[in-house]
Amino acid sequence: MAVPAFRTIPLVAVAARIGLAAEARDDGRYANSPLKGWFESLQSKGGGPCCADADGTALDDVDWETRDGHYRVRLLGNWIEVPDDTVITEPNRAGRTMVWPYYVNGRPMIRCFMPGSMT
Repeated sequence: MAVPAFRTIPLVAVAARIGLAAEARDDGRYANSPLKGWFESLQSKGGGPCCADADGTALDDVDWETRDGHYRVRLLGNWIEVPDDTVITEPNRAGRTMVWPYYVNGRPMIRCFMPGSMT
């Protein structure tokens, strides 16, 4: 039995969006950055790699804070507690606060977090 075209179009659109999100990687535009190797070497306390700078998101000062001794970030309009084992504790060579999020069922999770200096 053939599936009507109007039913397959939304499925194709969803599959295309999922594919684009999965392909979000360093496309070479940062290949000449002096910090490229450093970004690629970053790991959380848990030992997981953070990935490249192209995978991270720079945060404005209003989108991160500390509360009760823990970091929080605002992603998709919601405040999310940063797990302690995802915090990068080495000096921040980039200067900007960055977070490396990933999403599970549309819910943001934190792979790595690197605090910057609030200005």
